[in-house]
Order: sequence, then structure tokens, then C-alpha cells
Amino acid sequence: MKHQFDNHHYNKYLQPYANKLRKSMTKAEACLWKYILRARQLNGYAFRRQRPVLNYVADFMCIELMLIIEVDGITHHWEGALERDAVRQQKLEAAGFRVLRFEDHEVLNNMSNVHAFLVEWIEKHQ
Repeated sequence: MKHQFDNHHYNKYLQPYANKLRKSMTKAEACLWKYILRARQLNGYAFRRQRPVLNYVADFMCIELMLIIEVDGITHHWEGALERDAVRQQKLEAAGFRVLRFEDHEVLNNMSNVHAFLVEWIEKHQ
């Protein structure tokens, strides 16, 4: 599918689902967006939220860094979820993205640590 490669594996068919997810972000996703990722707050890099990529919707994506940030809530601990997350991450990384994962509680209880980790990661990989 050539069109996917023209725009960093963007999947236009998932856009309605991504819009729905964008309107119902979890508390942790909303906090990460508001306090760290929105409006180029993180070292001047632009992030998009709920971005359709391959056959998935990434929580947050920075095309310039080829970085995807996932915020894992309780549903990621349900049966089969760890395996699905591993496959998803493998496919995204095979497409050239780096995937960083944070737990909900990390974002909500240690926002400064999450921010520091992301700043350090960007400085190493930009």
C-alpha cells in the first residue's frame, strides 16, 4: 500500500476511530498531552495524539523523531493484552518507529520523572 509510506504509515481508514479516541482520552493521556506534549512543549517537537499508523492508533506520535509514546492503563494487563502489545510494538518498530511505554500511574504520580525521561531520550536520539 504505497499511500501509507507517503505519510509515515498513516492509515486514513482508522481516522474516525482515532477521532473518537481523541475525544475520550484517559486521565493519564490527557495530563501527558496537556503538561508535556501539546504545543511543542517538549524540546520544540510537534506531537500528534491518537494518530492512525499501520493498523493501530498510537496514543502520541512525533513524526520528526519517529517516536510513538503509549500510555498503558489497566486494560493492558488483561489476558492477551501483553502479547498484543508486543506484536504491535514489533510491527511499529519494524516500520521505523521507536515506541516508549508508560503506565497510567507513572504519568499521574510521577509526571516530572516521565518528563525528565523524555527529555533525556530526545537529547540522545535527535
